[in-house]
Amino acid sequence: MKFLRPTHLLPVLEKAFRLRKRPVGKSWRMDETYIRVKGEWRYLYRAVDKDGNTVDFLLRAHRDKTAARRYFEKSIAQNGVPETVTIDKSGANLAALEAINADREAPIKIRQSKYLNNLVEQDHRAIKRRTRPMLGFKTFRCARILLAGIEVMRMIAKGQMKCARGTDPSAADQFYDLAI
Repeated sequence: MKFLRPTHLLPVLEKAFRLRKRPVGKSWRMDETYIRVKGEWRYLYRAVDKDGNTVDFLLRAHRDKTAARRYFEKSIAQNGVPETVTIDKSGANLAALEAINADREAPIKIRQSKYLNNLVEQDHRAIKRRTRPMLGFKTFRCARILLAGIEVMRMIAKGQMKCARGTDPSAADQFYDLAI
């Protein structure tokens, strides 16, 4: 019997989850956090809606306009266009949203406030709690795959997976449904 490594299994589970993910709200709070990869800091872009549901995530090597724009384009492609995006005072995030708005007829409303972003800042804590004991990742590829697995499990625990009507399965049952 062949042993499957997490780096082989997690992308399959993430893809299966994305097909069954519930829609998120139209008001997003976006921020990035730091993750150590090969002894260097990398940036995990994340967003949650106003109810605390995870919108999307993306690990990037740099914290700049290009990385932020890539994150927003990926999030919009998978979750639809938000009405409002709340960001902190980061100039890169603002520049990326303004670049996206330049291509759109109906612009996305941008709010910059470090206090309104507390919801996503608190949500970072769960990711940090999982990654801190790991003492960083050895490769960027493994970091991206394992962080995707952690994020998928967080979304399952938050109840973001579509289930049959009238059922309320546990997180373990939802994970099992994805695996088979």
